[in-house]
Amino acid sequence: MLQPKRTKFRKAHKGRIHGNAKGGTALNFGAFGLKAQAPARVTARQIEAARRAITRHMKRQGRVWIRIFPDVPVSKKPTEVRMGKGKGTPEFWAARVKPGRIIFEIDGVTPDVAQQALLLGASKMPMSCKFIQRLEAS
Repeated sequence: MLQPKRTKFRKAHKGRIHGNAKGGTALNFGAFGLKAQAPARVTARQIEAARRAITRHMKRQGRVWIRIFPDVPVSKKPTEVRMGKGKGTPEFWAARVKPGRIIFEIDGVTPDVAQQALLLGASKMPMSCKFIQRLEAS
């Protein structure tokens, strides 16, 4: 699963995901993409599950690009522990995704296979996503 090699700080504030994405909103690598419609915190497990669903449906043809990276440590306290005594230990890694952000890009497959594969990937995401396609320059 994806996680940073090292970070400056072990624990991070929760924060809120405000506004729309200011970068990563256009297709840069592939011809088809999956775009986030709502703000959410996507875990490394969810990214990996979506990637597996997409590559499995494409039958390992074409290429997949992951445009988000889980760089936020999410801490959690154990169950049945009283309040106080500090912040919990980091449990998993997540990526903060704003609306308009491209999550996955694929290329090298037909449009109908690409759409079906990315919709399978979208079902693994914690927010609503939409299928986008590069406009043909004609």
